[in-house]
Amino acid sequence: MKLKLALSIGTALVALGVAGAQAQEPIKIGVVSVLSGPQAALGQQLRDGFQLAVDQMGGKLGGRPVQITVIDDELKPDVAVGKVRGFVEGGKVDFVVGPVFSNILGAIAKPVLDSGAVLISPNAGPSTLAGKACHQNFFVTSYQNDQVHEVLGKYAQDQGFKRAYIMAPNYQAGKDSLAGFKNYFKGEVVDEVYVPLNQLDFSAELAKIASAKPDVVFAFMPGGLGVNLVKQWSQAGLQGKIPFLSAFTVDESTLPAQQDAAVGLFGGMTWAPNMDNPQNKKFVADYEAAYKIVPGSYAMQAYDAALLIDSAVKGAGGTADKDKLRAAIKKADFKSLRGNFKFNSNGYPIQDFYLVKVAKRADGKFQTEIAQKVFSDYADPHAKDCALK
Repeated sequence: MKLKLALSIGTALVALGVAGAQAQEPIKIGVVSVLSGPQAALGQQLRDGFQLAVDQMGGKLGGRPVQITVIDDELKPDVAVGKVRGFVEGGKVDFVVGPVFSNILGAIAKPVLDSGAVLISPNAGPSTLAGKACHQNFFVTSYQNDQVHEVLGKYAQDQGFKRAYIMAPNYQAGKDSLAGFKNYFKGEVVDEVYVPLNQLDFSAELAKIASAKPDVVFAFMPGGLGVNLVKQWSQAGLQGKIPFLSAFTVDESTLPAQQDAAVGLFGGMTWAPNMDNPQNKKFVADYEAAYKIVPGSYAMQAYDAALLIDSAVKGAGGTADKDKLRAAIKKADFKSLRGNFKFNSNGYPIQDFYLVKVAKRADGKFQTEIAQKVFSDYADPHAKDCALK
């Protein structure tokens, strides 16, 4: 009896020891972001927003220590794939968070999802992964690409504009953006222009705009493209003459360089730094204190991605049971900085969308601010083609 009791106690202690070791085993996360070149400001916000959330939770998510590997995708799909394969092979990564651009997401999605890791995109939300190609391990904390642009399309339509000149970079998100604008704008598109993703001189396009005299211009030009376009728009004397609507062209990643040239220009987003809720006010203050700049959507969505992982690991009791983990992710049991947030069947959010306007703050910094709500609890149209429940 004594021998059996000793063996039982010993076995129990070993089991507890194993469980304790597993509980303290770090969650391994790969953060994929563009950290070099003219688009690095976007990628830095993504990286820093995620890191801020982890730091505020004491370096843990779901009560578990976190091991983060950050890679620079260099905005080159082949480079991104090579680097990502290096840390997903062998099934040793629990989550991959990123990237900023949809062409990079399109390249890394298969190797990440094939590895069994959960892929959470805090920015890119292409239509290609929202419908038939949806995946049980793919989730988005931003939006479906079309939706933000639909905000401007609806606003242009509601304002009674009849003729629009529209332009975007020549890649998947650019195509989604102009398709999204046209979903709601029913007037004449006088020209639909796609430019290289690295274009910095817009003199030819601005000359065409001045000649065409449209009622409104809509542009999707993220990062360095937006900086140059807005500066050249002002220099060409077009500011104030033709309404300028955009998405990701004037935001907190580009405003430090655009400054007064961007004031008064409109964008579309699910959030702005002046969003009035306690958790957002704290986030903006803490981010500015840590990084000395105003946070943009890239930082906000990455911060939310960390909160999502934290809630899911807690809800699932770890990462070992993938079914439980997915179910916990789908619950989205956290307070998003933007307010209302829940997942649709395709892993993309259902949320509110706003028209935002660039303003100069009393302290001299620039930010976007909420102008009006355009959509409430808005779900993307591609979810109907997703077979997931």
